[in-house]
Amino acid sequence: MAKYLLLSSAAIIAGISCITDSKPGAEPEPGRPAPNSQQQVSVTQFYLDTCAKCHGAAGEGGGGGTQSLIVQDKYDQKHDRPFFDAIKNGVPHAGMEGYGATMTDPQIWGQVVHIRELQAKGLRAKNGSPRPVNGVFPGKQHNYRIEDVVNSGLQTPWAIDWLPDGRMLVTNLPGTVQVVSKNNTTHQVQGLPESRRQGQGGLMDVAVHPTNGFIYLSFTAPGMERGTMTKVVRGKLVFAGDTPTWTDQQTVLEFPQEFYTQAGVHFGSRIVFDKTHVFVAVGERGTNMQVQELTNPYGKVFRVNQDGTIPTDNPYFNTEGALKGIWSYGHRNQQGMAFDLQGNLWVTEHGPRGGDEVNKIDKGANYGWPVVAFAINYNDTPFQTPWPAPNQKITLPVFRWMPSIGASGLDVAKGKAFPKWNGDLLAGGLSGANLDRLRIRNGKLLEREELIHGMGRIREVAVGPDGYVYVAINQPDKIIRLMPAP
Repeated sequence: MAKYLLLSSAAIIAGISCITDSKPGAEPEPGRPAPNSQQQVSVTQFYLDTCAKCHGAAGEGGGGGTQSLIVQDKYDQKHDRPFFDAIKNGVPHAGMEGYGATMTDPQIWGQVVHIRELQAKGLRAKNGSPRPVNGVFPGKQHNYRIEDVVNSGLQTPWAIDWLPDGRMLVTNLPGTVQVVSKNNTTHQVQGLPESRRQGQGGLMDVAVHPTNGFIYLSFTAPGMERGTMTKVVRGKLVFAGDTPTWTDQQTVLEFPQEFYTQAGVHFGSRIVFDKTHVFVAVGERGTNMQVQELTNPYGKVFRVNQDGTIPTDNPYFNTEGALKGIWSYGHRNQQGMAFDLQGNLWVTEHGPRGGDEVNKIDKGANYGWPVVAFAINYNDTPFQTPWPAPNQKITLPVFRWMPSIGASGLDVAKGKAFPKWNGDLLAGGLSGANLDRLRIRNGKLLEREELIHGMGRIREVAVGPDGYVYVAINQPDKIIRLMPAP
């Protein structure tokens, strides 16, 4: 790439305006595969061979007078499309030639992903991570402090919820549930349904229904052969002294044996409620294009009644061959799901390398995986582009993390503890080891604040009855909470 590729936001936009006028409304070709001879070219190696001469191996600029890419504003997602267009079409007034004639759209997008990785690394080195001052983390809206709640006896804690009396429930991926009393003593639930620890799967979400007295569990259910599939049941707890026992179990959501698979990835499994329904996220289990079919459960959000029956007003209830419980489709691995204070449903989901998403879930909508994606392949080769073709009805995310954070755990701030956060999404990341606060209003991201980074893999985020923010961390396995501080 010639000099001045991303000289400044203004330069990019100026360059685009004189080029795209000749092709009004032109869109990249989503998902067009590159020729085999080019598809396997390493995204990183291409940048080093072609772009680093001017932009620097780390995006620091300098060659030919280029400015640094390691600038906070340039890291904003608003530059995704301008970056792509600058590489594809060039920036003639700045001496930047276009690469659209020799590179496919996925290859060009791969360079945008690589630039985002360089920016993330450079900005982290420059800005560091949130750090306390005398035990207090200074925040944009609230100061807060962090304390341990449970720091022993957990095994890959996966989900958190609370019984009506204030005791906490914690699921552990190997197949146990612990009841944590207010003095932080723990007791293991007896009599749980059989789950299978398979890859990323096991005993996953727990959700206490606010009115019907049932506790809902999602887990990796073993099939008649070696395969597994996500299953949801509900039951109740009875206590003999301090010992809790699972009882009154009923099946809420399960799938025919033909859909069970030995794949150990992408189970989804989050559970949330509206006033009358249960919503369940089911991941795509590595099936890729099957996600786009309505005849299977992979990569879907399901909506069922509280007892597991199917509402007749579901979007595909009357579609021949479709699974009647489907509410939305085109997902990859939705490990965060929550309703906001206005009743909107949100999920956070994994992309592969780059492009974890925050999606507002609408009835019947298609979220595009794997037809469109903000990502590249794990092996550093191009994959897709993020933009659908004009004839594709695909809903794009409100926000995307690039690089990926391993999105997992999502809740909405509410209550008196952090009143200036109320209504904001609180989203965790596994590989990113981060907790972000996202302020989204009217479908637009207005503010992103990183609250935690580097304490461990954040698996779950749950706002407690006290309004404090509880976080389940893996490696080390513990539960912490954010509390307001002066």
